[in-house]
Amino acid sequence: MKDKILLGLSGGVDSAVAAYILMQQGYDVTCAFMRNWDAFANNDILGNPTIQDDVCPQEQDYLDAKEVADRLGLKLLRVDFVKEYWDHVFTHFLDEYKKGRTPNPDILCNKYIKFDAFLKYAGQQGFDKVATGHYARVLHHKDHSVLLRGKDANKDQTYFLCQMSQDALQHAYFPIGDLQKKEVRDIASSLELSSVSSKKDSTGICFIGERNFRQFLQNYLPSQDGDIIDIKSKCVLGRHVGVLYYTIGQRKGLGIGGTMGPWFVIGKDVEKNILYVCNEAEENWLYSDSCLVSGVNWFALTKPSGEFLCTAKFRYRQMDQEVVIQFIDEENVFVRYVHLVSSVTCGQEAVFYSGDICLGGGVIEQVFSEGISMQEKIEGELHG
Repeated sequence: MKDKILLGLSGGVDSAVAAYILMQQGYDVTCAFMRNWDAFANNDILGNPTIQDDVCPQEQDYLDAKEVADRLGLKLLRVDFVKEYWDHVFTHFLDEYKKGRTPNPDILCNKYIKFDAFLKYAGQQGFDKVATGHYARVLHHKDHSVLLRGKDANKDQTYFLCQMSQDALQHAYFPIGDLQKKEVRDIASSLELSSVSSKKDSTGICFIGERNFRQFLQNYLPSQDGDIIDIKSKCVLGRHVGVLYYTIGQRKGLGIGGTMGPWFVIGKDVEKNILYVCNEAEENWLYSDSCLVSGVNWFALTKPSGEFLCTAKFRYRQMDQEVVIQFIDEENVFVRYVHLVSSVTCGQEAVFYSGDICLGGGVIEQVFSEGISMQEKIEGELHG
């Protein structure tokens, strides 16, 4: 007898086609729409009901999901994870930004919501497994499961799944992992799923949607402008709108063009509210040769001993970088790059691969160049 599966139906084309594929494979499928964001409830939690927040587009997504479920003849549940999302994803997101780091809340959403809270809910409702529309593949073995990249290299989403537990992976299906995006849209069109077949892919952070990121963040982390300083000349080049809103390697939106540019963000001093930049001629300030990664989730049953050669992505859509990793303890890994890598950023995720196999990943804690942390390198330049 085939598994009873609860599929997360988001209102997009990928999860819609995932539901159809599972039906064709003979599974007993029920759909569920996860409601993770409520601006008004969140403002009450924060104790500031005056925050001005746009209405989240999730209601239209729900209507699109309902239309898909009706078209496929599937039951659609509506599940509320607003509090869980606030507690485990959004508060961490804000805390990291306050430190001047750049977190990835979509990874936390997969870890704590889709493959924890949602998985537990599915079990309580009598389902055997859960499924989503991620571009990834999974091989289930008797005592463990292996996460593989999606066949569509341009859409592969294993980067965002790197913090799933092994137990969650054993209970997960990714039905569209063997398909290209065009094939997914073609299937949706053939099924006349008009609400999603040509719907634009969601971009950016899930709870922000199409809203302006900086304007949204100002609701929760008020901005304070400050100096933009050239790391070499120590000259003030302009004013930023808040150091929290910039990322390492950023070159657009700085407002400091001119003959010496383009300029790149290389560091942030949150306490002094200073943004440090270098120009194109000094771009070597962006390059590092190693990093420390914490909270590493490792899918395999055993961790490698000694040095281990693999590849890594330090941000989504980055080309694979050859690295040598070594576990310091159960959750911390020192990563040495075979070649210098640009714009490796604290707070983002390092995700490790061996060919198509996603090995796991963790948070970048410190970034080094020739044995010196990038922060120390900046401080040495300023005071040396």
